[in-house]
Amino acid sequence: MSARPLSVVTIHVLGAIAAGERYGFSILDAAELPSGTVYPILSRLEKTGLVRGTWEPPSVAQRERRPGRRYYEITAGGSRELARSIEYYRTVGGGRKGPLVSRPSRG
Repeated sequence: MSARPLSVVTIHVLGAIAAGERYGFSILDAAELPSGTVYPILSRLEKTGLVRGTWEPPSVAQRERRPGRRYYEITAGGSRELARSIEYYRTVGGGRKGPLVSRPSRG
């Protein structure tokens, strides 16, 4: 666990994964952030062990005629860091009101 909380945009990305979004484009949509923001964050989260990424079998992507997907899942440490960072922004970090992670569902 780091001394500083995660950034708000990192919370949105990690929160999307925690909410069940598993691959890049679905995470982009849920976090409502551009790919140039999300993919570097995913890389950092993976390097720090807050998420775990795995490539799907190539046969799946070939069968569906699309590029391969890298699927992400939040680790136990990632869940703790997400909760700690959200709590920070809701209390010490300025008492932000409302959910930091929840965004309207896109059906």
